[in-house]
Amino acid sequence: MRNIIFLGLVSFFADMSTEMVYPLIPLYLTMAFGATPALVGVIEGIAESVASLLKVFSGYIGDKYHRKKPIAFLGYAAGLVYKIILIFASSWGGVLIGRVTDRIGKGVRTAPRDVLVSESGGTKTLGRSFGIHKTLDMAGSAVGILIAFFIFRSWNGNDGYKELFLFSCIPAVLSLGMFFFIRETDASASAGAKLPVFGELRRLDSRLKLYLLVVFLFTLGNSSNAFLLLRAKNVGFSASSVILLYFVYNLVSSLLALPLGRLSDRIGRKSVLVSGYLVFAVVYAAFAWADGMAMVAAAFVLYGVFTAATAGVERAFIAEIAPPAMKGTVLGLESTLVGVALLPASVIAGVLWDAFGPVAPFAFGASLSFAAALVLAFGLPSGVPARAAR
Repeated sequence: MRNIIFLGLVSFFADMSTEMVYPLIPLYLTMAFGATPALVGVIEGIAESVASLLKVFSGYIGDKYHRKKPIAFLGYAAGLVYKIILIFASSWGGVLIGRVTDRIGKGVRTAPRDVLVSESGGTKTLGRSFGIHKTLDMAGSAVGILIAFFIFRSWNGNDGYKELFLFSCIPAVLSLGMFFFIRETDASASAGAKLPVFGELRRLDSRLKLYLLVVFLFTLGNSSNAFLLLRAKNVGFSASSVILLYFVYNLVSSLLALPLGRLSDRIGRKSVLVSGYLVFAVVYAAFAWADGMAMVAAAFVLYGVFTAATAGVERAFIAEIAPPAMKGTVLGLESTLVGVALLPASVIAGVLWDAFGPVAPFAFGASLSFAAALVLAFGLPSGVPARAAR
């Protein structure tokens, strides 16, 4: 439990730092550099894809050498470098470099961190372990967004971006300090031992293979959160109110992550994940056909429910079904598949927005999420929960 708490605090401070900045990036790009929604989509797609493509490699290295803690530390350190790059960026190209650096860090740290979480708790309570981590993760996001909101209000939305970027370095440093209290989990094999990657991947549990397919299908319609923020601005919210909406999303997710993680321990991952994808479909439909600010605000609340129902639960599902010696590799593989789909997803969303307006990208995302929920709901054998029976 000690490791889980401190890993959660690492994410708490890291996400506080990141979310002090993230909701302002699409506004910063459009207001300071004149970027279009399509360009925002390209920047976000490139950044997220580069990051996710690295996750399978960092997971494999962690599995092979059983040195998950230093790999995760390097990944979180990249978040601090990102803020420094933003301070000196003078064009959208500089912001792109910063975003890529940050997402590379995320790509390096995610799989080894998730293995540390899974190996630090009981095998029968993985949902709770990941729920605790996700609760602290999203709580840090909420605090960071709230700080950004009040600071942005004090500027009247006109200035001070780089001052906020500088201030966001403080929690990033605190995040790195938490690693002093984290212990490396025990290795199950000799460090450097050969891993039969392709053979093990071919023998993955059929339920896990199905879920990886579902994740890929879903992600094609799951564009960057930057589009949600742009949509809120589009229906009439002020820049500071957009930040507050993002805070509400993170707060809801933080409050529900642990209860829904525990629920998945009791009833199985499948029911919780299917429900999450259906909620996402409703969320994107609301963004597509919003007839006012109230509907968009409600959609942000439901978006928090979706994140709480899927982010930790899917990691618990993968961790318990993956081959024990390749847990990090498989967790990284899932994130890599997400990365392969993220670039076209964000580019498609931006192009659809520019060509047909904001309804098109969200309607597209809602349709794919509904399809993913159906595949997961009816593709698994009837009566078999998405939970490993070792």
